[in-house]
Amino acid sequence: MLPPRLATRPDARLGHVPETIDNVGIQRVLDAAARKGVTLDVTVFDQSTHTAQEAAVAVGAELGQIVKSLVFVAPGDDGELDPILCLVAGHNRVDLARLAAVSGERDVRRATAREVYELTGFSIGGIPPIGHPRPVRVIMDPDLGRFPVVWAAAGTPTAVFPVPPATLRTIANATVAPITEERRIADVEADSREGNTVSGHSMDGRATISNAGA
Repeated sequence: MLPPRLATRPDARLGHVPETIDNVGIQRVLDAAARKGVTLDVTVFDQSTHTAQEAAVAVGAELGQIVKSLVFVAPGDDGELDPILCLVAGHNRVDLARLAAVSGERDVRRATAREVYELTGFSIGGIPPIGHPRPVRVIMDPDLGRFPVVWAAAGTPTAVFPVPPATLRTIANATVAPITEERRIADVEADSREGNTVSGHSMDGRATISNAGA
């Protein structure tokens, strides 16, 4: 099992923390991947990678390579809430109608911050795609497959790991399906001109500046 490593990418913009860091949440992520035969290479920074843009700058990646972990909920048969974890490319937003159609849950909605923590064991800003204390249904944005490598949160707002999309799908036991809003060509080109930024969206897709949507 590899411990969280230092940030060594030449284009990384944030400083790193000591390699001796010991975090229970990160270890849960590492252990979950190891059970699938995958060893993750976690990088921990000394500043937040809470937003998708912060994470992209930190690791020197495109915004679309950042995996936003969005938690939605639907009423279960037992009266409890069933979580649905959506893994979404950093430049995309979830379309609730599409998610409802894909998941078969008519009453699906965004989870509150409290519900996110209770259902996943992780706080907003550092929700990983794996390592949760209970089984979670996972749906993955096909746009993540456009990249050879994507970056996901590793359990804290300052930890991330790179992973090929196919491997991410395997370790998260994810279903790949179109769950995001359709984007006009003009919107995509505008993002490119502006440096592929989406202001205010965290690694889990929550708006940190304004209620910009999922």
